Amino acid sequence: MAYKINDTCIACGSCESQCPVGAISMGDGKFEIDESKCVSCGSCAGGCPVGAIESD
Repeated sequence: MAYKINDTCIACGSCESQCPVGAISMGDGKFEIDESKCVSCGSCAGGCPVGAIESD
């Protein structure tokens, strides 16, 4: 089960630095998670200050 970043993302970058496999990168105005790289560890969700990351 991969994680997804919803539209409440404020593009702060906290999630990107938390991801141990480098699955998060800047997209069009917000960060995005590459589902093929995501290992569903949840580190990104725990590091998001606005709760913009949820499990798929």
